[in-house]
Amino acid sequence: SLIAIHILSLSITHLTLHELRHYPGVNLHRGNKHTLLRCLEEAEIVKAMENFSSMFNGLARSFSLKRGKNSMNCDGREAVETMAKEAKKNDMILRSSGFVHVDGSNNFASVFSKRGNKGVNQDCAIVWEEFGCQADMIFCGIFDGHGPWGHFVAKKVQKSMPSSLLCSWQEILAQASIDPDSYLESDEKHQQLNIWKHSYVKTCAAVDQELEQQQHKFDSFYSGTTALTIVRQGESIFVANVGDSRAVLATTLDDGSLVPVQLTLDFKPNLPQENERIVQSKGRVFCLDDEPGVHRVWLPDEDSPGLAMSRAFGDRCLKDYGLISVPEVTQRHISSRDQFVVLATDGVWDVVSNEEAVEIVSATPDRAKSAKHLVCCAAQAWKRKRKGIAMDDISAICLFFQK
Repeated sequence: SLIAIHILSLSITHLTLHELRHYPGVNLHRGNKHTLLRCLEEAEIVKAMENFSSMFNGLARSFSLKRGKNSMNCDGREAVETMAKEAKKNDMILRSSGFVHVDGSNNFASVFSKRGNKGVNQDCAIVWEEFGCQADMIFCGIFDGHGPWGHFVAKKVQKSMPSSLLCSWQEILAQASIDPDSYLESDEKHQQLNIWKHSYVKTCAAVDQELEQQQHKFDSFYSGTTALTIVRQGESIFVANVGDSRAVLATTLDDGSLVPVQLTLDFKPNLPQENERIVQSKGRVFCLDDEPGVHRVWLPDEDSPGLAMSRAFGDRCLKDYGLISVPEVTQRHISSRDQFVVLATDGVWDVVSNEEAVEIVSATPDRAKSAKHLVCCAAQAWKRKRKGIAMDDISAICLFFQK
């Protein structure tokens, strides 16, 4: 059954492989014998973990880490150490990106990207079901590049983040089992959040560092990208945000109406805590005369680069002056009232409100076209509301919770 589950079929419900190839910003990754073997190897590790300790109740599902550090036997410790070593090899699992739909999954996502009027599309996205070969996990990410090499930076982060996150998560799970007091809180919900926080912080630091090593391919000194990602694990979602993209959840009230719940902050330089950090680091924050209300980050001694966000990958010119790539990580339990979550770049949110986005997606009869419908509505809103201003790239992912 494991082999049957992981023979990947590339489709988005009714969309064909041929149709998907024409979707901008979406790449396809077909599972091969190497990824299948990794799944089988991981299954053996998970089996070993389940045999020695209830601390990993299904590993990637709802797990409880409650045993003391002295209660682990030698066989268990060896299994954990083996798992940590195997985690370092996970570069095999995902080195390309795209929308991978696995037959029989209860999850469904729609993704679409539209190039703006500024040249090449610097947005990209990824949705990967059965993340890390775990049946109850899905990874979604949307990335908004900026600067001369922004499209390369966004693509690099898109490709690197999922596998790096998976490695970090497995290593921290292993470490937490050896030394529970290092990561665990008093209840299971906070245990899970704490582990994902550590995993994301470690991953983002590693990915940002990796960009510096790509100078022979592209220059991230004056270029960078945002990164908004979600991991759904069972009935919980973990949201990590670096930049000014936004995640909005649609939930149902008692009267049956849908309302938006914003899950992330738009990390703009004028936010008090962000502004304070930048100024204390000798960076400057101000608006241009022809852009009142648009706060940007500038170098101490020159009017450059004028970054309109306070957190980003890349942009090495500003990393000593308050710009950071540290994610904000939050958790939400998915209830029966929660219908879907929208991840979108600022090209959407600059012209579409949270309420409008929820209404547009919920009113789309075909879920497969919900992201495209939202993006097209945003493009029309740009023409109405921002005449004379070049339209930004516009991208969205809609992840539905209910069948």
